[in-house]
Amino acid sequence: MKRKFRILSMSLFLSSCVLFSSCIGSFGLFNKLLSWNKTVGDKFINELVFIAFCIIPVYEISWMADIVVFNSIEFWTGSNPVAEGKVQKIEGQNGNYTVETTKNGYHIEKEGVSESVDLKFNESEKVWSVEANGESTPLLKVVNAEEVVMFLPDGSEMNVSLNEAGVLAYKQVVTNGTFFAAR
Repeated sequence: MKRKFRILSMSLFLSSCVLFSSCIGSFGLFNKLLSWNKTVGDKFINELVFIAFCIIPVYEISWMADIVVFNSIEFWTGSNPVAEGKVQKIEGQNGNYTVETTKNGYHIEKEGVSESVDLKFNESEKVWSVEANGESTPLLKVVNAEEVVMFLPDGSEMNVSLNEAGVLAYKQVVTNGTFFAAR
């Protein structure tokens, strides 16, 4: 009986390695739990909660749930149900921003400003667009893993290879070939 159990366990493990290969995922559940832990109190309280969650395997269970369930869902469907609604605060040169992950993109707001911007991905057309003030403007269309079509400010389109040369060519077209040396 033990031998059959070992063989079954090993075969399940090996088949799961094949089924879940290249499924790194965003680890949405684990990262939300970790982010919450960082906001509980000062660093000593955060450490105590961290140790308690390691002893009562909360972190381990959330990590395994991400690996086995949520990251697999993300791999096969393209979206992680736990990562949706994730909010990050980003400090920029022009102020602080909040970026919320939505079902099909991102919602971006600047602190102290009532206006917001949405970056949205249209799955059927493979187009990323920006929506602000009730207007939608297409930014780029994904052709494949090595190429995108960029929509230029004048309304024309440009195929851009996703490598250093392609990005440099696009930058030259957008800035009319004008580069300034910076120190």
